Amino acid sequence: MATATTVNVKLSRSNRIYRSSEPVEGKIVIKSATSISHQAIRLSVNGSVNLQVRGGSAGVIESFYGVIKPIQIVKKTIEVKSSGKIPPGTTEIPFSLNLREPGEGIVEKFYETFHGTNINIQYLLTADIPRGYLHKPLSATMEFIIESGRVDLPERPIPPEIVIFYITQDTQRHPLLPDIKTGGFRVTGKLATQCSLQDPLSGELTVEASSVPITSIDIHLLRVESIIVGERIVTETSLIQSTQIADGDVCRNMTLPIYVLLPRLLMCPSVFAGPFSVEFKVCITISFKSKLAKAQPKSDPTAPRLWMALERLPLELVRTKRDQFSC
Repeated sequence: MATATTVNVKLSRSNRIYRSSEPVEGKIVIKSATSISHQAIRLSVNGSVNLQVRGGSAGVIESFYGVIKPIQIVKKTIEVKSSGKIPPGTTEIPFSLNLREPGEGIVEKFYETFHGTNINIQYLLTADIPRGYLHKPLSATMEFIIESGRVDLPERPIPPEIVIFYITQDTQRHPLLPDIKTGGFRVTGKLATQCSLQDPLSGELTVEASSVPITSIDIHLLRVESIIVGERIVTETSLIQSTQIADGDVCRNMTLPIYVLLPRLLMCPSVFAGPFSVEFKVCITISFKSKLAKAQPKSDPTAPRLWMALERLPLELVRTKRDQFSC
């Protein structure tokens, strides 16, 4: 029985990270037990911002579904090899593809790769091998990651913007359990709300007073995705990741460090474009001991609860030249 022919795209960089000013290089790897005739071998790059609105959660009428077209960033095709035959065994065909040519007009900015809930910024390489009417064409797709080019970045590292915060029963916009509210509590701290994507989110937190035992202190990273649909802006906030910095009733007046690594593909520099925007927030959650907490589902750990105190802070993410990898 003949072995199936396989096609793969292998990039020159194992981390798959490129800048828009650099050529994307690699090779197309073809494995076949027999020789293959083909009409050509082409390589295509497609970069786009894909937008979607979930009408149920956003309250948008169903007629808006499918109206939002992808925003094309780059789309081009090159011929890597003209028509001919591929011998049996393993064949590697090198390629080099420029995302933007010198002097070429760019319709859209090369936004950084980002995978969100309603907004996805994605760059794909596709190798196509058409083989005529009697044979099934061969293809393979590989995603690569775009980061901001050096020309778009500030010369010097941006110092983190430190914000001092405090959390008490008077800062809460939602009701608390009576014993929490009457007993009183005070949590203070500081956090870097403007930081580099390569640096961890850092700060500190101190529980100065709390008459009710604390069960957990968590740091939640949130993304805020906004899309213009018709004449309105649809905004949705979703959870990216949660990090617990304290488990159980912590000692009073003891400084707790905040150190959270940022997930690369789920976060990007804050974007404020015409039809969409991507922003981020940090939610600090203090959970108190309560029988109600055990009976309630924890579908959204950032949703206001009677036994929780919350503080949300804006988070601006930037990239600087020192963040760039060495080639």
